[in-house]
Amino acid sequence: MGQAYSAGLTVTDSIVLRKERLLPLKGQVLVKKGDIVKADQVVAETLLPGKVVPFNLANKLGVTPAQLTQFIKIEPGQQITKDTILAQNKGLFGTGFMKNEVRSPCDGEVENISSVTGQILLREPRIPVQVKAFIDGIVTEVIPGEGVVIENKSAYIQGIFGIGDETVGNIMMLADNPFDVLSAGKVTEACRDKIIVAGSFIHLSEIELAIKHGVCAIITGGIDDQDIKKLLGYDIGVAITGHEKIGCTIVVTEGFGKIDMAQKTFDLLKQFNGKKTSIHGRTQIRAGVIRPEIIIPLEFQADELIVPEVKVPILEPGSLIRIIRQPNFGKIAKVVSLPEELTMVESETMVRILEAEFEDGTKFRIPRANVEVIDS
Repeated sequence: MGQAYSAGLTVTDSIVLRKERLLPLKGQVLVKKGDIVKADQVVAETLLPGKVVPFNLANKLGVTPAQLTQFIKIEPGQQITKDTILAQNKGLFGTGFMKNEVRSPCDGEVENISSVTGQILLREPRIPVQVKAFIDGIVTEVIPGEGVVIENKSAYIQGIFGIGDETVGNIMMLADNPFDVLSAGKVTEACRDKIIVAGSFIHLSEIELAIKHGVCAIITGGIDDQDIKKLLGYDIGVAITGHEKIGCTIVVTEGFGKIDMAQKTFDLLKQFNGKKTSIHGRTQIRAGVIRPEIIIPLEFQADELIVPEVKVPILEPGSLIRIIRQPNFGKIAKVVSLPEELTMVESETMVRILEAEFEDGTKFRIPRANVEVIDS
């Protein structure tokens, strides 16, 4: 077999992007088809149901469940506050002396009243959820009650790994070349709300300093996986990342350890130094691959938004590949050959492999599923 197909990371100075921005449940769409939107603009919103709070009202009032209906002051569906009286008895011998009343433990709404158990169910206030555009662009489709599709033309970079949610800021180059290690003292108050570019590596101390100074995101070629563990307090594992609340999004373009940022990636970031950029660290390496994204919006005309046919990277002798499994996660190599026969690997499964070599000439064999083509 002379060639095959494999996923790869996209790095390009111009691409048409199409992003769905959807609510977690039915709500209200706030824009219409054809609207020009900005990244921080809310395009849809909804209310999530609040937490249910069980409350033994009969017990609190000191009556039996059957007696509760005589003293109840509320009804299902009623809006309440912490000052709302839920039930009230008539006091000693009905005289009003030593009258007992029970107030709501929370703000919200009465969900249910049971005369069998004496319990009521209260629901805390609904939680507002807003979906922002995330990218500057044009609304090309409205999905009623659910969200929108936004398209734009952008410079676009996919990372190999990331943590942290969506954020928007201006690119700030702190590295002079793709093999720079971000040195102490470069992260200052001037980096606040910026997306800083760190070169081949950033130490934990500089990450913590960036968070302290309000940096919204960091782009780096490599990072120490143990630093990520110390930062989060736990191992990432193979779960989806991107919802970590550390105060800063981090996108790694190459892999773990000190790895020079790809020249094409570095040059592209340098070209757009100072430009507004949308970025997120969501990552899933396994099935249903999700990649961190760096999106730099470009000026465009509406008729330019024609999504081109997806180009599937070709895996063939001579192709540059990146390893996406341990060991050697993030390392770059060149394909030497693509044997046709199935080969048994450590897990005792039969898979297709490839033969490749590192820059130092060391040759190795690896399952094809453990690599991705570097888009040239």
